[in-house]
Amino acid sequence: MKKQLLWYPVIIGVFGALIWFVLDKGQSLPVKQTTIVPAHPVSVLAVKSTWTQYLENFRHPLSLLLLQIVVIMFVARLFGKLANMVKQPAVVGEIIAGVLLGPSLLGWIAPSFSGFLFPTESMKTLQFLSQIGLAFFMFIVGMEVDLSKIRNKAHDAVMISHASIVVPFFLGVGLAYFIFEAFAPANVSFLAFALFMGIAMSITAFPVLARIVQERKLTGTPLGTLAITCAAADDITAWCILAVVVAIAQATGLVMAAITIGLAILFVAVMLLLVRPWLKNFITRQLQTNNEKTAAGAVFFTLLISGWIAEVIGIHALFGAFLAGAIMPVQETVRKLFTDKVEDVSVMILLPIFFVFTGLRTHIGLLSQGHLWAAFGMIMLVAVGGKFGGSAVTARLMGQTWRQSISIGALMNTRGLMELIVLNIGYDLGILSPEIFAMLVLMALATTFMTGPLLDLVDLSERKAHKAATA
Repeated sequence: MKKQLLWYPVIIGVFGALIWFVLDKGQSLPVKQTTIVPAHPVSVLAVKSTWTQYLENFRHPLSLLLLQIVVIMFVARLFGKLANMVKQPAVVGEIIAGVLLGPSLLGWIAPSFSGFLFPTESMKTLQFLSQIGLAFFMFIVGMEVDLSKIRNKAHDAVMISHASIVVPFFLGVGLAYFIFEAFAPANVSFLAFALFMGIAMSITAFPVLARIVQERKLTGTPLGTLAITCAAADDITAWCILAVVVAIAQATGLVMAAITIGLAILFVAVMLLLVRPWLKNFITRQLQTNNEKTAAGAVFFTLLISGWIAEVIGIHALFGAFLAGAIMPVQETVRKLFTDKVEDVSVMILLPIFFVFTGLRTHIGLLSQGHLWAAFGMIMLVAVGGKFGGSAVTARLMGQTWRQSISIGALMNTRGLMELIVLNIGYDLGILSPEIFAMLVLMALATTFMTGPLLDLVDLSERKAHKAATA
């Protein structure tokens, strides 16, 4: 062993000396000059001071992106923990973190630092990363949708979920009629604006709702099962409506809109009738032979191709990602395998980037006048009245108790991340103005935040009633 160790300095020393010899000889080689030689040629490195060089390293796109991700992850995790401490889902804290890192707080109190950390030229990179994260997340959401549960509770779930869509959709379209002239961006038709206001009022955050049900130990209970089934049916319906709305908004005329909708229907049919059974057989065969990598490759290939086709058709890549998740095999082992592969990177790194990107677009300071806050009050009234009221009343008509109906209404009123996704689509398409975008982001936060307290009130009422009955 000692003899072998002696070879280490010999090898390093000999080849180190040879390297130095070549470099030394190379110094005498002529350096090619440009046709125009400066009067006093000076090395570029010599001009730069040490601190200037490090400052430029800070501003390098890759260095800046890594710094942005570190800051975003730290702040998002911090506010997620704070949200959990006040019995709120972590997503509420992460959304707040995104808003605070934007012009609403950081850009207001430290504009120079905000401009250094989030320069305008870096926004496209953050947007692309956030879109990739959302595609993976929507894939997970699609996998969590169990179509068999919807079929088992189809009557009540479909009635409640569709009522929780059509009522707020109608109210959103009605609200758009009154605020269109004041708040719609230039060159946006009333049809596109009204349809987007309707869908913004109708969304339920299925992933957040599922996590609230799990945290409150309602999984498997009649209330929890019904709420999750309603939310799943709501998500499927709302995303199909959103695909149609995006197709209409992006089309240059009714003919183009009809073609886009026809292609979307064909795309969904092919995914459900052809790709789904093939994927089930292929993944099952690969897992039986312990060939997980090939199975995972097929899944990711399906996800990416589906997102790409949806984007080319004109119904947005996120719908394609959601559909790819929904057609995955229903076996628990299969879904857990692919969820574990995707969820950590998506939720821990890429989704906080989306929250911050949304926050950078949200300028609460724009709502500086009384009539803007009055409009926000109308939006809140329509959002809560349509979603909470429509779901609760329909659940009651379906035979649920008032307490269960109010609980379902509170859960269906949760908007969270799904609302932000819809709002960003509308903002990217130029349908939502910055003012309306800020109002709707605040509405998403408020309706998500109020879910926990409403459920606590229902629990308190139930405990009091039980205590009075046993007294």
